[in-house]
Amino acid sequence: MYITLYTYEMSKTESPLDVQVWFREQLADRWPAGLGCLSVRRSPCTREHCPACLGGEKHSSHFLSGRIQGRPFAIYVPEELVPEIRRCLDNGRALQDLLHQSVVRYIKALKQERTRRVQKEKP
Repeated sequence: MYITLYTYEMSKTESPLDVQVWFREQLADRWPAGLGCLSVRRSPCTREHCPACLGGEKHSSHFLSGRIQGRPFAIYVPEELVPEIRRCLDNGRALQDLLHQSVVRYIKALKQERTRRVQKEKP
């Protein structure tokens, strides 16, 4: 698992537009991105006298599970796609963190903009 930490020092005059530009720049390397849980299932196959199943080893397969509009889903992921799906999930977690950071930064920019506007209106 990789954790990406974004740090920034907000300038005193950052505008909401500046935050938007910053956010778009951060998105550049975050595709593909997704959320879910990648897991390995071990289950017996349907073949009679399978040596792996008879030995108790069973067969492993990867599945991605999660929710879409509140409904659960699970989808089989072929072994050769597992590294790409892991990268996708890592990017999804980084994107989620980026969204948390952007709302804080955006609120601060809106407050600064409001303060500047009020100061201009004062005689």
